Amino acid sequence: MKKQGSCHCGAVTFKVDLPHGLKDVHHCDCSLCRKRTAYVGSTSLKGLRILSGKDNLTLYQFNTKTAKHYFCKTCGIYTHHQRRSNPEEYGFNVACLEGVNAYDFAPAPIYDGVNHPSDQD
Repeated sequence: MKKQGSCHCGAVTFKVDLPHGLKDVHHCDCSLCRKRTAYVGSTSLKGLRILSGKDNLTLYQFNTKTAKHYFCKTCGIYTHHQRRSNPEEYGFNVACLEGVNAYDFAPAPIYDGVNHPSDQD
């Protein structure tokens, strides 16, 4: 299955390849995810392609600076991120996908980003 998505203003568009469908939709409780409260899906790095607006994305990193979080510069919507837990995957904002209501996945599981293994001694 392939789905197209966009930020709120449409400046950034992308396509996501979901060979097993839209599975494993979840929330994370790290400090950033708690504030953005997005429903997140997963795909491989090759599974997400920016169609337009790549120059309109801004990068935000924090803490270990491993994860790369991307937001539209115009409307501020989080579109996707390269994962800290698996840098070979992208997490993406399920609510950005055309024809998908993220609330259909409620209640979504919450991943423990506060106690992330990369942060342990």
